[in-house]
Amino acid sequence: MTDTVDNTYATTDVMQAAVVTEFGAPLEIATLALPKPGNRQALVKLETTGVCHTDLHAAHGDWPVKPQPPFIPGHEGCGTVVALGEGVDDIQVGDRIGNVWLWSACGECEFCRTGWETLCESQRNGGYSVNGSFGTYMLVDTAYAARIPDGADPLEVAPILCAGVTVYKGLKETEAGPGEWVAISGIGGLGHIAVQYALAMGLRVLAVDVDDSKLALATELGAEIALNARNVDLAVEARKATGGVHGVLVTAVHPQAFGQAVGLVRRGGTIVFNGLPPGDFPAPIFDIVLNRLTIRGSIVGTRQDLAEALDFYARGLIRPKVTPARLDEVNDIFERMKRGQIDGRMVIDFREDAIDQPAR
Repeated sequence: MTDTVDNTYATTDVMQAAVVTEFGAPLEIATLALPKPGNRQALVKLETTGVCHTDLHAAHGDWPVKPQPPFIPGHEGCGTVVALGEGVDDIQVGDRIGNVWLWSACGECEFCRTGWETLCESQRNGGYSVNGSFGTYMLVDTAYAARIPDGADPLEVAPILCAGVTVYKGLKETEAGPGEWVAISGIGGLGHIAVQYALAMGLRVLAVDVDDSKLALATELGAEIALNARNVDLAVEARKATGGVHGVLVTAVHPQAFGQAVGLVRRGGTIVFNGLPPGDFPAPIFDIVLNRLTIRGSIVGTRQDLAEALDFYARGLIRPKVTPARLDEVNDIFERMKRGQIDGRMVIDFREDAIDQPAR
């Protein structure tokens, strides 16, 4: 099937998109030609897209491996398939699918063969090395696209495609089991979803942040203990309350949170890093060796992790806190993100009649 477009959904040959033209500059809202899907690809008309902290890093060129401007950020997009390229046999025009950070991988290397496709050295990343979802249309590789569950709210499901699967995988990587304690450091766009996944997985939650309002949200979502890192000795209070947690998931974007994690965990525990702030963190070698601690990074999740994360959402166990916005507000969203002024997740809503909805 080649470039088959159903005009019920697509009646244009152009699209609007927020484009990074140079690192550190405001994104430009541009009119671009509608892309055509290639082999195994689908053209998707977007309903929504979440705004991830990674998008801010991409727009500023913060990381050692940089995207190449001009490009369109975004990897939490949800929409309807309007055209299919060749080689697609499991997606149809009219299906709802999404894009994710792991836009594609080679499928043949050691990592892909052993269930670690997120480590594939030939992977392509949505909104980074491939144009993403900050526009009215996008292309996806159908082999790696998210399948949106029936009845999913387009605002709520968008953050599951990155924030959700990222923290779900990170919690799995702590190796904490039902009834055991996990500390979630940073109750922002990722952390507030991590609290919900942890509870759905049978874990007990200790929440850490420096903002009392975010700690209040964590408590509202079910965290048993909430500690403000500015006001208490985290290691002392965490051990007093839990004996030391079994696992720590660090979603915070401040380097200090990474060093603090060592003091939270009990002997034999595991610390998992999700956040990606610039710089390094202090690693107390004596404590790590003596207490047999494991420290590991966790980057998003595989297609199987994504399917599991979406299933938790479909069963009503996860509900991201989202605030809708317009595409032309993207630069304001980034400014608020830099100042730490976003509760939950900002989601760009492309639907014409759905902009003025309250946060949920």
